[in-house]
Amino acid sequence: MKHTLKSIFLASLAILAFACKTEEAAKTAERPNIIFIMSDDHAYQAISAYDNTLIETPNIDRIAKMGMLFTNASVTNSICAPSRATILTGKHSHINGKVDNHFPFDTTNVTFPQILHDAGYQTAMFGKLHFGNNPKGFDQFKILPGQGAYYNPDFITKNEGNIKVEGYVTDIITDMTLDWLQNDRKKDQPFFLMYLHKAPHREWLPAERHVEEFTNRTFEEPATLFDDYSGRGRAAHEAEMNLLTDMHWAGDSKVYPEVMDELGIEGTSDWDKGAFEREVGRMNEAQRANWDKAYMKVNEDFKNAYPTMTEEDKMKWRYQRYMQDYLGTIKAVDENVGRVLDYLEENDMMENTIIVYTSDQGFYLGEHGWFDKRFVYNESFKTPLLMAWPGKVKAGTKSDEMVQNLDFAQTFLAAAGIEAPSDMQGESLLPLLTGETDKWTREAVYYHYYEYPSVHMVKRHYAIITKEYKLVHYYFDIDEWELIDRKKDPMELTNVYDDPAYAEIRAELHQKLDGLREKYGDSSELSQEYIDKYLDYLEKNNSYAGGKNTELIDKIFEDRKKN
Repeated sequence: MKHTLKSIFLASLAILAFACKTEEAAKTAERPNIIFIMSDDHAYQAISAYDNTLIETPNIDRIAKMGMLFTNASVTNSICAPSRATILTGKHSHINGKVDNHFPFDTTNVTFPQILHDAGYQTAMFGKLHFGNNPKGFDQFKILPGQGAYYNPDFITKNEGNIKVEGYVTDIITDMTLDWLQNDRKKDQPFFLMYLHKAPHREWLPAERHVEEFTNRTFEEPATLFDDYSGRGRAAHEAEMNLLTDMHWAGDSKVYPEVMDELGIEGTSDWDKGAFEREVGRMNEAQRANWDKAYMKVNEDFKNAYPTMTEEDKMKWRYQRYMQDYLGTIKAVDENVGRVLDYLEENDMMENTIIVYTSDQGFYLGEHGWFDKRFVYNESFKTPLLMAWPGKVKAGTKSDEMVQNLDFAQTFLAAAGIEAPSDMQGESLLPLLTGETDKWTREAVYYHYYEYPSVHMVKRHYAIITKEYKLVHYYFDIDEWELIDRKKDPMELTNVYDDPAYAEIRAELHQKLDGLREKYGDSSELSQEYIDKYLDYLEKNNSYAGGKNTELIDKIFEDRKKN
């Protein structure tokens, strides 16, 4: 009898244990894996799912074909580290404190990977973070220090200290990612993986295998390459992002320093030649030989043409050089995204995995004569966003709703069945992804850029953006308003703020902008606090922060002393 009772008891325990394991397995199966793929400065114009004028990106496009392409995705602050901080915290820059690239990220912020980790997700990060400190909430990470390097990059790792890896950065980050998926991923846990590329960030060094192909290609020029900014105010006129006058000859266009000296070309900044040496100087002998094979020809052709080139010729030449290298780096990104997607398919991991491809912001590819980002104009403000979740998101769909990088945190937490902290400021994208579009009510988004005076000299500004209009306020050493009619003026060439025909629209947008600033907790007083902190930093370090217009910067400090 005792033996029978004991047997029944043990059998009951076994059944209970099995039931618990089954319940846990079911719970794990319900919670999706999440793979967040982000490149740095990848313009939507350079993804063929959006526009194939410049390049074909068949592997990135696979994500759109499997899921949803967002055509109105944007960022809250178009600059590297602040954008990443917004993504991780689900909060605007003025709330999470990371308003510019100059100060480290405040790690007392709670990030959504920490929340996922605490809820049982295995977490890993490989690639570029650019925070000035290490990530929290990750079981494993291998990240580039600062901006990182294209060739033979260094990495800061969680378990191996600082390491240097031979090869090309885009390939290496992917190797690390695939190695983790194959060897370190726990099969009984859902995972969150951040796969973060350096490319196509400046100074745009393509992989050896792509150098010859891309240095021989020619690309269509944008319609606004020679924009004279006559329809806009001081902000556009005073920015330092022009391809001809502000892009580095050596560091960006790959004119060898000795060729610059021979032709009498002055660098566009103190670190023009240094940028070239810093990147190309990392190559080993074989890499440099392959590089020189293509770029010595580029330099010889340029030397022969330069004496008779007009300013217009130089601008066109610099645009082609820019596109050849920028798009060359994207070729490697697309190939490597394909490697990861292939792995997921071959290992039957697609079914319960959310796959995201995005960029930390957009980028100017010669539009308005510019490179870089920062402004609220489309090429900078908008960002690519492609999301797949087989079985949950209908394949081949599109959304033109106003979504932002602010929304990722709440989207991923909602997908994992986790309640988001009440102080997060975004909205879950799940209603859009799953077809419940009637639950999506956002009609406008808020934008605020802070890093001025600094490299590229883009004025501080905040804005409200709807599908139809942009109302922008440039402030600090300027007080100018700009109203753009996005439907009638898609290239954003004309400020209609003072046009009487837009008086009602202007008043309505002002009211809505005030409402958004109140909703998100932004104010002129808070902006002034960030200005004071930043100027204190510049004065303490006797720095112009990269701005070339020292006369304008000196005036800023003189006016500050008077006040």
